[in-house]
Amino acid sequence: MTDQPQHPRDPLHGITLQHIVETLVAKHGWEEMGARIPIRCFQLDPSVKSSLTFLRKTPWARQKVEAWYIKETLK
Repeated sequence: MTDQPQHPRDPLHGITLQHIVETLVAKHGWEEMGARIPIRCFQLDPSVKSSLTFLRKTPWARQKVEAWYIKETLK
């Protein structure tokens, strides 16, 4: 669970996309992230910066990453 208070309708309220990506990378690594969500920013020369740029422009990919984060950390 996070230190942030839970918002009743938005489980990601107060959690930045950067925090989500960094948490998943720390827990699973880039290789696992690229296997679960096959996008180039996770598979080829991955970095937090390139991932954030792509995810901010690509709603379907961001939704997958956020759903994975919710499933993993906000059970």
